[in-house]
Formats: sequence, C-alpha cells, structure tokens
Amino acid sequence: MIGSVLPWISTPLGHIPGHASYLGWATMFVAPLAFAGAVLPFRRVAIGHCLVVAAPCVLAVVWNIVQMVQVSAGTDSWGKMWPGMGLVMIAGGAVILLRTAWRLRRTPDA
Repeated sequence: MIGSVLPWISTPLGHIPGHASYLGWATMFVAPLAFAGAVLPFRRVAIGHCLVVAAPCVLAVVWNIVQMVQVSAGTDSWGKMWPGMGLVMIAGGAVILLRTAWRLRRTPDA
C-alpha cells in the first residue's frame, strides 16, 4: 500500500507518483486483501488472495517499464527515467506474494 503512493517513475524534471494512474489506485485497493489473506485458515482461499493481489502489481510493474522504454526510445533520452522506489516496492511485494502462493501450493497439508 505504501508503494502505491511513492514515486513510480523518477525523471530529472521530477517524480511521478503511483497514484497518478489507475494502476496505482488498483494496487492501493487490493493491498488490504493481502493482509486479509495472511490471517485466513483456509489454504486455497489464501492462495487465491495472493494471486488476486499479485496480478495488478505485476501488471503495473510491466506496464510502467514498457512505457519508460518506449518514451526513452522515442525521445532518445536513455538513462533519464528510472523506476522509482514505489515501483520497486510494488515489484518486491508481487514477488513475495507469488512466492507465498507457490509455497502454499507445494507444501503438504499438516
């Protein structure tokens, strides 16, 4: 949730926060589902929570990286735009959620 409001794209002219686009709002709205999924006693529902929350995060990261590459290629300004701390946090959260879903799926029932 914190990564949704931090800068997602850093440029020499300033930073673009995550909540400036609909993907930032989507990641902010699904973040409480990750907390809810962490306390559920049902394995399949927890896996579903992980995947539902990770999907918009992965989409946001991929979409913003593609946009940065397209703008950099179109304006010949390579190295001027970088992923901001918020986008890095969103990507890290998506990796953690996908890894958790994988481990929940692969771990035998106790």
